[in-house]
Amino acid sequence: MKNVTDSFLSLGHWPSAGSFGFNTDILATNPINLSVVLGVLIFFGKGVCASCLNEWKDNLLSLSDLLDNRKQRILNTIRNSEELRGGAIEQLEKARARLSKVEMEAEEFRVNGYSEIEREKLNLINSTYKTLEQLENYKNETIHFEQQRAINQVRQRIFQQALEGALGTLNSCLNNELHLRTISANIGMFGTIKEIAD
Repeated sequence: MKNVTDSFLSLGHWPSAGSFGFNTDILATNPINLSVVLGVLIFFGKGVCASCLNEWKDNLLSLSDLLDNRKQRILNTIRNSEELRGGAIEQLEKARARLSKVEMEAEEFRVNGYSEIEREKLNLINSTYKTLEQLENYKNETIHFEQQRAINQVRQRIFQQALEGALGTLNSCLNNELHLRTISANIGMFGTIKEIAD
């Protein structure tokens, strides 16, 4: 029996350059490898008792069930992973669509914002220009009004001085009768000047 075991161990260490070999990792083997091992053991181990073979057979069957369960769990995990992957891809596509929409809205806001800024700038320039124009008109009107007032004051002063000079000359040269006629004429002239001034 020791020779059989040694021969199996030496078979497991042969280099597998395209030749037949055994996988010594029991958990990684599949039922086909196990059945080959069982067949070789039966062939070489005819002297081994039937109860040992049955025990080996039961162990192999339970190992096969264990491997089937493991395979099923792996398949379930893969299936779940695929479902999660599909959900993640769907979420990613939705996120990309939302991002694209947000980017388009941001671009629209940016363009509208620039347009609004330009419009506000033009409105401010126009408003400032109109205000400056109104101030210029007000300044010109004020200057014109002050000029007219100054001219009228100068005219009145000159007229008053001329009148006072004429009255002084007349008072020194006139008698009572001429004096009364001059006063009447001056009163009439003052009435005319007052009407013109009003």
